[in-house]
Amino acid sequence: MPPGSPDVRTRQIVDVLVEAFSDLMRADADAFRTKFRKMAADPFAFYRGSACLFYADMAGLEDRWSDERTRRVWIQGDLHAENFGTYMDGTGRIVFDVNDFDEAYLGHVSWDLRRFCASFALLAWRKAFSDDVIADLLRRYLGAYLDQVAAFTRTADDRSFALVRENTEGAVHDVILRTAARTRLDLLARSTVVEDFERRFADGPRTRRLGEEERARVLDALERWRGTVRPPARRRDVAYDVKDVVATGGFGIGSAGLPAYNVLLEGYDQALENDVVLSLKQGNVAAPSRVVRDPAIRAAFEHEGHRTAVSERALQANASQFLGWTEIDRVGFVVKELSPYESDLEWDDLTEPEEIAPVMTQLGRATAKMHCVGDADADPALVPFQTEEAITAMVGDRRGEFVEDLVAFAHDYARRTQEDHRSFVDAFRAGLIPGISSSGAHPVPR
Repeated sequence: MPPGSPDVRTRQIVDVLVEAFSDLMRADADAFRTKFRKMAADPFAFYRGSACLFYADMAGLEDRWSDERTRRVWIQGDLHAENFGTYMDGTGRIVFDVNDFDEAYLGHVSWDLRRFCASFALLAWRKAFSDDVIADLLRRYLGAYLDQVAAFTRTADDRSFALVRENTEGAVHDVILRTAARTRLDLLARSTVVEDFERRFADGPRTRRLGEEERARVLDALERWRGTVRPPARRRDVAYDVKDVVATGGFGIGSAGLPAYNVLLEGYDQALENDVVLSLKQGNVAAPSRVVRDPAIRAAFEHEGHRTAVSERALQANASQFLGWTEIDRVGFVVKELSPYESDLEWDDLTEPEEIAPVMTQLGRATAKMHCVGDADADPALVPFQTEEAITAMVGDRRGEFVEDLVAFAHDYARRTQEDHRSFVDAFRAGLIPGISSSGAHPVPR
């Protein structure tokens, strides 16, 4: 952990946040004021929104669990406890997996594990679990991770593995079943209206109609996106006829200030219930890329939208047919479907260690699957080896040492984050974050 007095750490927190977000702060100060207020809610919310600080700390950490190969593998980049859930993959299966890739990059495999373990320690602290209980649950996660990595070394077909209805249990199984009951029509009903037998986006405070020039730029970008998608081998294709386009916002804590558009497509046929909603979101700078200096990695990506889409394809094995990238005004955008079949794992109703234990086992398996499919099978130019073999060789006969070291890190970094959260809130309240005033631009009405 960085040495020094609380004032030195506070200045580091502010400097790292400003360096990471200054451009977006200037573009939309109100969005970042909202983001920072959400981060101020509690230490876990602060941790979710400050991946850049985590990686600034990782840059100064001597990583015992890194060697020539395991420091250059595909990682999710922001692996916290609330970044797991369901989606429908390119083969039509509803799977449980990691479901956010905005920060994905190439880096140390241990960074993902450290970030998840510390996040779980923070989340479990909110549930008043003892340190011993937290440690036991993290051992389950890390043990399941290593077991699944070892299993991948014994098969040549790691890309077919997935957590689905037939091989899950408990809360993970339940979220898969609930997701399967969703429909595309339900999603459309929440964001669109039908007038004169034609569907369009509903007008609202979080959408903006486009002028002719801006609409034309978005449609041109959509044509470029079509050249980046991978048509499905067995599923129906879409018509790609555009029905409506709006500018929008409202993404998560990590995406404040990023321009975005929604596009309504005709869908699989002319039935109104099958229309498809695409999201075009400006790609952000991946947090790990701020400390990974390898020029060959940077050169592999045209822009941040390209990096996000390519990373997701590497880490998901069977990504959605709509996943791709494009440019608008020479800025990279990632393009994805707004799918009705995406559900996050809900932690609020998981209150007892006995309920969480099987979840941790399945999260460990999901993390291993993500790491081990993103290797030579995905892009041999970037990762020219089998990740499962590299991890197995790196850990060797030090399995117990590996697990206990990451458990200890989780406790230590969670305590550091609790202190950092207080420092961040104090700095925000005192107006010490340049460009973002805690009080905002408008006085409190009398």
